[in-house]
Amino acid sequence: MTVGVALNAADADNQIDATVDLAREASAAGLRSAWFGQTFGADSPQLAAIVGREVPGLQVGTSAIPVFGRHPLLVSSQAQTAQAATHGRYHLGLALGTKLLTEAGFGIPFERPVARLREFLTALRQLTETGTADFHGELLTAATPVSARVPGAGSGVPLLVAAMGPQALKASGELADGILPYLAGPRALAEHIVPAVTAAAEAAGRPAPRVVALVHGVVTDDADSVRETAAEQLAFYERIPSYARIIGLSGATRAADVAVIGDEKAVAAEVRRYRDAGATEVVFSGTEIAGEAARRRTWSLLGELAG
Repeated sequence: MTVGVALNAADADNQIDATVDLAREASAAGLRSAWFGQTFGADSPQLAAIVGREVPGLQVGTSAIPVFGRHPLLVSSQAQTAQAATHGRYHLGLALGTKLLTEAGFGIPFERPVARLREFLTALRQLTETGTADFHGELLTAATPVSARVPGAGSGVPLLVAAMGPQALKASGELADGILPYLAGPRALAEHIVPAVTAAAEAAGRPAPRVVALVHGVVTDDADSVRETAAEQLAFYERIPSYARIIGLSGATRAADVAVIGDEKAVAAEVRRYRDAGATEVVFSGTEIAGEAARRRTWSLLGELAG
C-alpha cells in the first residue's frame, strides 16, 4: 500500500513555489505521492505537472476536478499534458462537485450529476486513450475533428472518482480505474464502499479498482484540542448530504470524528485499519492543521509507513 499527502500552500506568497518546496520535502520524507485539490484557485493539473517535473519520482494527482463547469475535451488536454510532463506519473481525479459551488459559482443547475459523470468518463477515456472521440450523449458531446492526442502522454491517464454514494460507486466501478473517498472511515469503506465499487468493476469485466482513501489527519500529543480545531474546519462537509451520509456510515456524528488525530502509535494503527478495510492507498490531508512541527512529524511517520 502506498502512502501520500495532499499539499496545500494556498496561503503562501507564491503558491506554486511553496508547493514545489513542500513536494520536495514530502519526497525526502519517503512519501510516494502528492495530491492537489481543485476549487476556484490554482489549476490542479498544471500544479501537478509542475511538481512532477520538479520532483522526479513522486507520483502526482488531482483530487478532484468537478465534472460540472468542465468539458471532457478540455480536461483531456490538461490531463494528457500533465501525463507527458511527468512521464506517466499523473493521476486524474474527478468529482460530482456540490450543488452550492456549482450553482453559485458557475450559474448552472446541479442536475443529474451521476448521468453527467457517466458521460464524462466515457468520453474522457476515449480521449485519453486514443486521442479521438465521437461521443454524443444526452448531456455532453465530445467529438474530435482534429486529433486531441498529446505526444508523450502514452496510452492513457488513470481515471479516479471521488465517489461514495451507491450510484457514483457503480459508475466508477464500471468506467473508472478507482475511487478517491474522503471522510469515509474504515467501517464505511469495508462495509459499503469497497464492496460496491469492487462488485461493479467485476460485473463490467474490469480489474479490481484502486481505493485511494483520503484521510484528514495529523500526528500530535494534543489530540483533543486539534480535534476541536478540525471540527470547526470540517463542519462545512456535515451540511452536504453525501458527506453526512458517509460520516454516519463510518459510525461518527461529526466530520472531525473521522479524522485521524493522535500520536504516532495511534495514527499508524488507523492507517493499518484503512488498509485492512480495503484501501490500496492512503493519502493524508490537513496535516498542516496543528502547525509546522506537527506536519513534519506527521510526514516523517507516513514516510516510514510508506517504506
